[in-house]
Amino acid sequence: MAISRRSALSLLPPLLAAPGLGRAAGFPERPIRIVVPYAAGGNSDVVTRILAVPFGEVLSQAVVVENRPGAGGSVAATQMARIRPDGYNLMIGSNGPMTVNPAIQPNPGYDALRDFAPIGLICRTALTVTVKQGLPVRSLAEFVALARQRPGQVTVGTSGVGSIGHLGLASFAALIGATLQHVPYPSGGQILPDLVAGNVDAAITEISTALPLHRAGQARILALGSTTRSELAADIPTAEEAGVAGWREAAFVGLVIPANPPPEVQAVLARAFAAAVARPETRRRLIDSGSEVASTAEATPAGFSGFLVDETARTRAAAVRAGLRNSP
Repeated sequence: MAISRRSALSLLPPLLAAPGLGRAAGFPERPIRIVVPYAAGGNSDVVTRILAVPFGEVLSQAVVVENRPGAGGSVAATQMARIRPDGYNLMIGSNGPMTVNPAIQPNPGYDALRDFAPIGLICRTALTVTVKQGLPVRSLAEFVALARQRPGQVTVGTSGVGSIGHLGLASFAALIGATLQHVPYPSGGQILPDLVAGNVDAAITEISTALPLHRAGQARILALGSTTRSELAADIPTAEEAGVAGWREAAFVGLVIPANPPPEVQAVLARAFAAAVARPETRRRLIDSGSEVASTAEATPAGFSGFLVDETARTRAAAVRAGLRNSP
C-alpha cells in the first residue's frame, strides 16, 4: 500500500526532533554491523566502506561491513526486516531494496517504508551507459543505432535483477525503442572484468564504478543519466545532451535500521551518521568517486524518510513506463 510523505514522517520517533539529546546509556557497547545487500566492489559497497571508518570513529566502536547479495537486495532486506532493532545491525538502503524491488516485485517479502527506520541519506551517483572498447560505437547515438540494428543481440550488464541498473536499462530500452539483452551480475563491480574482457557489450552502472575504466582506456562512458555533466568527467555528455531525452537515472545510498528501534538508540546513530557524512575527508572521497553528497537535511532520519517516499513514487512511475509494473 502506498504511503504518503506525511505518514512516513509520522513513523519517526518524536524524540528525534528534540535537540541536545544525551547519549543512550551504554550504547554502543560492541561493534556495529552494516549489511550491504550486494556483492563487494559495487557502488553501494564502496560508499559503505567510505562511511564505515568515520562512523565508527564518532561512535567509538568498530563498524563491520558485511556483504549479503541476492535478488537485487531483497535477500538481505527480507532477513534484516526481521532482526531485533537494537542498533547493532544496520543495512544500506539503496534503490534496489528500498524502491525498485517494491515497485517491480508483487511480494518482495518486506515493506520497505514500514519495516525499516531511516538513519540518513549518504549520496546519489549518476548511472552511465558504458561500452566495451571493442564495440564499434563512439557516441550514444551510434550505440542506439547499433541496438536497433541488432535487436536482442547487444548485451548489457547491470548489478542484478531488481537493481537500479535493471530499471535504468529497461527505461533506456523503452525510450530508444530497442530490445537489449539483460545480463544481471551480483554487483556493479562484478560487471567490470567481463566488460574489459569484451564478454559483455555494455553496462548500465554508476559513474563511480565505470569512471576508472573510462580513464584507463579500458571502456568508454557514452553518457550520464544526470541533469548536468560531472565535474570529474566534463567531456562526457548527459543522455539528454546525447539525444535520449528523459533518461535520468541515479543510484542513491543511505542507511536504515530495522523498524521500531529504541528512540534514544536511533538518535545516537543519526547524530553519529550526520557527523560522519559531514566530515570534509568523507565528503571529498565521495565526490572524488563521482557521487553527489547528501544535503544536511537529507542526512537525517526525517530528510531521508521524505526522500524515500518521493523516490518510491518516482520509481513506480518509471517501472510502469518501462513495462516492469502494470499499474502505479
